[in-house]
Amino acid sequence: MLTLAYDGTDFAGWQVQREQRTVQGVLEAGLARMLDRRVRVRAAGRTDSGVHAIGQVANFTAPVTIPAERWAVAINSYLPPDVRVLAARPAAAQFDARRSALARGYRYQLLVGGVGLPHLRRYCYHVRHRPDLRRLNRSAAYLVGEHDFTVFAAAGDASLSKVRRVISAVFYPSPPYLVFRIVATSFLWKMVRSIVGTLLELAAMDAPAADVRRLIAGRRRAEVGQTAPARGLFLERVWYPPLSES
Repeated sequence: MLTLAYDGTDFAGWQVQREQRTVQGVLEAGLARMLDRRVRVRAAGRTDSGVHAIGQVANFTAPVTIPAERWAVAINSYLPPDVRVLAARPAAAQFDARRSALARGYRYQLLVGGVGLPHLRRYCYHVRHRPDLRRLNRSAAYLVGEHDFTVFAAAGDASLSKVRRVISAVFYPSPPYLVFRIVATSFLWKMVRSIVGTLLELAAMDAPAADVRRLIAGRRRAEVGQTAPARGLFLERVWYPPLSES
């Protein structure tokens, strides 16, 4: 069981794709060189192109026994500098990074007002006008609970059900950023970025917070705001049952 961080800027997402550089691809290639055999890795979340992670979790079956404390150092020597294994430890045979997860937490970083700082441009979305924090949080409160989030799913989302349970959703200052953090059992494709873009647009329009409830109930994608760019989004943490918590 690995905990990973990566800069998603130069990756075409997590999942292996033909002739595309992906996080799964470089991780599996590194493990293959290290172990001298092909290894298949499963992750807690299939992050999209340009999305980062500081708490991605992945698992694989190892054909050799190496002390847990040495795995991270060993694997990192076979990985490019934009991917790092932060920690490694054994997991139960039935553990699956995706299916065993209880919840996932994402953060979205906004840089508001003034001029965007060049060295931060790969890791945040620069918004020129400062939104009202209280208004944003009143709107975000309507996301909490179990809802059909069809309205916030990308057009190509193939999920059989669009019902998800959001555990928490909040905006808070974390200089130099304004951060949106959302925790849910799972997410639809581009759901977090769609939520961020919509809540920013509603705040700019001084729209009632209850408009979020109306949008969710209406399920009409055309009524939501533009999807926020991938560069501000981070997979922050994944929760598991006791004895396998990340």
